[in-house]
Amino acid sequence: MTIGLKKNPIFMKKSIRINQQQVTLLDISNNMKIDDFKLERYFAKYEFTAKYLLSSSDCESIPLSKLLQMADMESLQLWKNLELGYTESNGHPLLRQEITKLYHHLTSDDIIVLAPEEGIFIALNTLLNKGEHIIVTDLAYQSLQEIPKAIGCSVTRWPVHLKNNHWNIDLDFLEKNIKKETKLIVVNFPHNPTGYIPSKEDFNHIVEIARKKGIYLFADEMYRLLEFHKSFQLESVGENYEKGISLFGLSKTFGLPGLRIGWLSTRDKNLMKAFASFKDYTTICNSAPGEILGIIALRKKEKIIGRNLNRIKENISIVKDFFTKHKNLFTWIESRGSSVAFPKLNENIQVDEFCKCLIDEKSIMLLPGSVFNFKENHFRIGLGRENFKAGLNELEAYLIDYL
Repeated sequence: MTIGLKKNPIFMKKSIRINQQQVTLLDISNNMKIDDFKLERYFAKYEFTAKYLLSSSDCESIPLSKLLQMADMESLQLWKNLELGYTESNGHPLLRQEITKLYHHLTSDDIIVLAPEEGIFIALNTLLNKGEHIIVTDLAYQSLQEIPKAIGCSVTRWPVHLKNNHWNIDLDFLEKNIKKETKLIVVNFPHNPTGYIPSKEDFNHIVEIARKKGIYLFADEMYRLLEFHKSFQLESVGENYEKGISLFGLSKTFGLPGLRIGWLSTRDKNLMKAFASFKDYTTICNSAPGEILGIIALRKKEKIIGRNLNRIKENISIVKDFFTKHKNLFTWIESRGSSVAFPKLNENIQVDEFCKCLIDEKSIMLLPGSVFNFKENHFRIGLGRENFKAGLNELEAYLIDYL
């Protein structure tokens, strides 16, 4: 199914020069076609009715009252005196200042604050033009593949695949599939839905391939800082590659998706100007309450992230015991980071049917691999929620009946 966006004056062409190139910021005046977002449509159907969300990718959310209890005097006064007017388009100066503390070499001018999905839309529409080629890790959050396709780009899917029951990528595949018209490589580490993180050596090789060819590199880093060991953590693309752009935010790692606060980071000044110009055609500015609450959260990042990582590690211990007990039905595949994993269901049971029965009979939501256009019998399980063990117990009760 496709939907067409009707002609509208705000969606006419607007161009800006980036590195001596004239780039079209937005052109959907010819009825841009875009497929339904399978994952988001699945969540829309079940997320707010299911009792147990065993597939959520975000960590347990923080109640507003508890987040405000974490506020220092400055941020608490900002909250109490907040006026609900327009905000600075690039983001509150204090918020951008706090964001830079997550990096080593970025300044506030290298950051633009926006909703995370908006960041994907803005970055890809700013960079890409019809007829260009991109390579994107696959499985992928659908917009990373669908938006370039809708723009008119050719898209090569770079598989994240199983090798000896561990997730992996093939660097030779990347090099062999680069074309003369390749404009962009898109990666996502820690990876959704597998939790895969390449070695630092392999990651540096990806950056060097892009650098050698002069190709932009976009990194979806929404699960950054949820690596299970410090040694797994990769450098952020936006600060360590001159043609790199990174996406991060408060939705996953911080467990605050309701704030709708994310950001793009890049050292490319012209590209940052182009992002800001494009944003005039989307949200214009951010939520004023969300920005102040974001400042509070970032100032307590060690406490919040530490809590979330501890919960994920506890849930992994629980789920590994569960899958060992039911190894005739499931294959557990290790994750190296993030709040998600992507185990496999026995081939004798169709995963879409299994997930549908679970939601209908036990109000338990798992996410079948088909929403990622993945043909094998896998499902995403979320590891960041407090009621994970209770949900797993309900799943086990269902298995007893099912068998």
